[in-house]
Amino acid sequence: MSRLTETFDRLKDGVERGAGDPAGKKRSGLVTYVTACDPDRTRSAEVLRALDRGGADVIEVGVPFSDPIADGPAIQRASERALAAGGSLTAALDLVREVRSTIVAPIVLFTYVNPVLRMGADRFMTRAVESGVDGVLLLDLPIEESGGMQADLTRHGLDQIFLVSPTTTTARLEEAGRLGRGFLYAISRLGVTGARETVAGSAAPLVARLREVTSLPIALGFGISRPEHVAEVCQYADAAVVGSAIVEVIARAAANGGDPGRDVEQFVRWLKG
Repeated sequence: MSRLTETFDRLKDGVERGAGDPAGKKRSGLVTYVTACDPDRTRSAEVLRALDRGGADVIEVGVPFSDPIADGPAIQRASERALAAGGSLTAALDLVREVRSTIVAPIVLFTYVNPVLRMGADRFMTRAVESGVDGVLLLDLPIEESGGMQADLTRHGLDQIFLVSPTTTTARLEEAGRLGRGFLYAISRLGVTGARETVAGSAAPLVARLREVTSLPIALGFGISRPEHVAEVCQYADAAVVGSAIVEVIARAAANGGDPGRDVEQFVRWLKG
């Protein structure tokens, strides 16, 4: 059983990390996203540890990329900072390997396909396993073209996470549920990433559609930035995903000479509260 499956089983049973007997009540899950090597390699490693200390249930580590077509301004700027600091797919894998032994939460590598193809898919998967990656989300790989990649990832013991949106057809939702492992990442609205004032009205109906075709856990993201958003989303999804809001905490701390790790840990504890 993968770390991701164990984590979502624990959330379903209401068990806190490291707790003994199940509480018997479903617990809200929190998936957090940051960009590897933002603002630099050393502080990025501390941010990952801080996410875990703060109680993140799953940690998504984004590979910095020069053309992040699905990302809004906050994550685009994070990619720019990370690339300027030497960030890359290789650096992201090295970073995960560095921190893996000190982190309880499963780690999902979040990347576009091009860096993987440039490294070579088999080499990437081998290195991902060696680094301690638990799952991979290939953002721009169409479901229809993912069968071979999914089989190879499964052979290496890596869960492939699929991204679905409010406009995804029922047939494609079914295929994502059939091929996916670990959980499905549902985005609450169309467009790019970024914090919003409210959770999109299309979020709950999308989760309901997914429940009809798959038993995989569902994490819902895009626009979530406050504890009340997390609480609302977890009334119908298994976890909320927060990315841009955390990336902005890192950016502010780095720009003001603060401690990104300390601020991120406090922010994650606030979200979970």
